[in-house]
Amino acid sequence: MQDHIRFDEEGLHLLDQRHVPATLEWVHCTDAATTAAAIRDMVIRGAPAIGITAAYGMALAARCEEDLDAAARTLLAARPTAVNLRWAVEHMQRLPKASWDQEARDLHQEDIRINKAIGAHGASLLPKGATVYTHCNAGALATGGWGTALGVVRSAWSSGRLAHVFAGETRPYLQGARLTAWECEQEGIPCTLVTDSTAASLMAAGRVDAVVVGADRVAANGDVANKIGTLGLAVLASHYGIPFYVAVPHSTLDSRTPCGADIPIEERDPAEVRGYGGTRWAANVEVFNPAFDVTPAELVTGGWITEQGPWHPPREEAVR
Repeated sequence: MQDHIRFDEEGLHLLDQRHVPATLEWVHCTDAATTAAAIRDMVIRGAPAIGITAAYGMALAARCEEDLDAAARTLLAARPTAVNLRWAVEHMQRLPKASWDQEARDLHQEDIRINKAIGAHGASLLPKGATVYTHCNAGALATGGWGTALGVVRSAWSSGRLAHVFAGETRPYLQGARLTAWECEQEGIPCTLVTDSTAASLMAAGRVDAVVVGADRVAANGDVANKIGTLGLAVLASHYGIPFYVAVPHSTLDSRTPCGADIPIEERDPAEVRGYGGTRWAANVEVFNPAFDVTPAELVTGGWITEQGPWHPPREEAVR
C-alpha cells in the first residue's frame, strides 16, 4: 500500500484515515493551510507520513507563491510531538524552492526504501515462528509505504519468520482496530485484534515473543514518545522478560531534545474519549486525553531498529 498519499498537478490527495476501513474517502489539499488542517485533524497520521505530507505542503506553498516562512509556521503548529514534521519542513527550507515538488516526491520514495530496510533488519531479530504484539498503527498508512513497526511484521511474514500478530485496539482513536487490523487483513497476515487491557494476560500466558512499536520522537538519551499506552506495554514486557523494540527511521531521532521530559506531549479533544463516530458513552466529567506517552530508554530492552540496523539504548552518542 503506497498510494494513500498522492501528489499531482492538482495538489495533494490524502486517504482520509478517519474513515478507514468503513469507507475509503479522499481529502484534497491545495496549500499549506489545508495541508496543516489535514495533519491536525488526523486525516493523515503517523510520524513519517506527517513528515512526507508536510514536505508536500511546503511544495504547495511554493506553487501558490505563499509567504513560505508563514507556511512553515502553519505546518509546524499542526501537531507538536512528531519530530518528522519539523525535520521535513526544515529540510525543504534548506533547498531552492524551485526543486520542492521533486524533493517532496524524493522524500516520499526514500521513506519507502527506509521502511523496507527497517523491516528487513527487524525481521532478522525475531525468532522463527514469532508472535508479535504491536500498538497503534505504524504500517504503510503511517509512512510513505510498507511501515516501521508493521513493516517489521510485514517483512517477517514475507520471509516466513512470523506466525501471528496481536494488534491492540489503541484507545481512544482505535488506530490498531481500524488501521493495523485492516492492513493485516489486506495482506493475509494472521492477526488477532485485542482490547488494550488484554496485553498483560497475553504476556502472562507466554503468548507474545516480542513487542514492536513505532515512535513519533526519540530523544537524545533514547527516551521514546509514542502513542499513549506504549509505556504500559514496555513495563509489562520488561516484567515478563519479553523484548521490546522501537522501529524508527533516522528522521524520528531528535538530538536537539535531551530526554523524554523535554518532548511536548499533544493533548487532544476530550470528545475523542467521550465517544466515537457520533455515539457518546461517557458521563459528563473532565477528560484527560494525551495523545502520547514517553517510554524511558531502559525499557526498550530489544533496542531501536533503524534503516542502519539495530541499536541498543541508552545511546546518546548514537542518536547524535
